[in-house]
Amino acid sequence: MIPASLAAMAAFFLDTVLGDPQSRWHPVAVLGRFISFLERLLYPADGGNQRKFAMGALLTLLVLCISYAAAEVLLLAARALPVAWGADLVSVVLLYFCISPRMLAKAGQEIYALLVKGDLAAARERVGYIVGRDTDRLDEADAARAAIETVAENTVDGVIAPLFFFAFGGAPLAVLYRAANTMDSMLGYKNERYLYFGRMAARVDDVLNYVPARLTGVLFVMAAFLLGYDGRNALNMLVRDAAGHPSPNGGYAEAPVAGALHIRLGGVNYYFGERHFRAYMGDAHIDISTKHILGAIRLMYTVTVLFLLFYYLFFLYYRGIS
Repeated sequence: MIPASLAAMAAFFLDTVLGDPQSRWHPVAVLGRFISFLERLLYPADGGNQRKFAMGALLTLLVLCISYAAAEVLLLAARALPVAWGADLVSVVLLYFCISPRMLAKAGQEIYALLVKGDLAAARERVGYIVGRDTDRLDEADAARAAIETVAENTVDGVIAPLFFFAFGGAPLAVLYRAANTMDSMLGYKNERYLYFGRMAARVDDVLNYVPARLTGVLFVMAAFLLGYDGRNALNMLVRDAAGHPSPNGGYAEAPVAGALHIRLGGVNYYFGERHFRAYMGDAHIDISTKHILGAIRLMYTVTVLFLLFYYLFFLYYRGIS
């Protein structure tokens, strides 16, 4: 068997070369349809909030258990193959499906290209693919801010968290994390339908992201120093602003990115026509512009490489003392 750290590097290499395949048979797409099926099956047509919460908790438990078991079954089947590297290949492919740095970069680059071209209408439409806020009234700076916030925050759940759980529990734990994160993205809304039914899914996602988010914040500070951005300010904003984010984990990615780039994230967003204010991350030393999208992407990739490097160095150290 190859070391898990090298398997993680191989998965990252696959993502860099191939990207995230857009197919209805992508495992995450299949998982999404399974979650939707269970929602139709379990969502109570009547009953109070406690029943909604109980059924949502049951859905969450079923999805987590089945996702983990499916990954374990695939690995067991691969180990039974006559080739020694079968399980390694399955682990790499499963992790490859769980991470998405290239997809994050592509989303940001597409918005950047449209804004540089002056096509604000198309940029607004593209932003709508990656955020839940209203996009019809976004100006250029707001569209760029949305892209930067998405790249920063999704560095946690789209890159570092799956790698983190792979390091501790292999592909099955990475798949379990991806299932939890997918449930949160589908059910974790604070509206009438999901406030109670999706609460367990949202809480599980928050708990699972707790350590990876804070680790990502530290890695963003290190990446800022390495790339020649303001690493000291990234650290200051991480300490000062991260906890003010409405998400218990989102600020630990957005605050250091804002500090590194000397911009201010957060502020006013509109959801279904209603005005919402989100706590500011960072100080507006510089007005947000399209170039900062590319800065966020560079930081995201550097954070990914740093995590993989430290993972490999830890493997070498552990092997040296064992």
